[in-house]
Amino acid sequence: MEKKLDHIGVAVRNIEDSINFYTNVLGGKLIDRYRSEAEGVESEIAIIDIDGDRTELLMPTNNTTSPIARFIKQKGKGVHHVAYHVGSLEQALEDLKERGIRTLEGSLRTNKHGRRLIYLNPADTEGTIIEYCDYPEQP
Repeated sequence: MEKKLDHIGVAVRNIEDSINFYTNVLGGKLIDRYRSEAEGVESEIAIIDIDGDRTELLMPTNNTTSPIARFIKQKGKGVHHVAYHVGSLEQALEDLKERGIRTLEGSLRTNKHGRRLIYLNPADTEGTIIEYCDYPEQP
């Protein structure tokens, strides 16, 4: 199955400072900003486009339950995950299952942009948090 880099997720402590850096220093454009209090997300998210490549800035909104807060506490700010666009999330999940690769329980969801996503278990991915995603509403 073909995979293509979709975006990089970056855990940040101060989203305003990070937006400033990504737009004013790197020349990116802020294309969306929103807050998600969904369980397992609990973050403020800013999407930056730099010449067609996307970076998601992720700032925890709940320092007790947000997975981004846990990540920052354990590893510090920085790259949180790498997301790959797959043609069909269902087919990709079947392929993972056949290969013995687990996903993080409860991480399957659809975000506000219609992107369906799931995180692969870092224990099976050499320690990197990898997201698989597709956009079923888009042609």
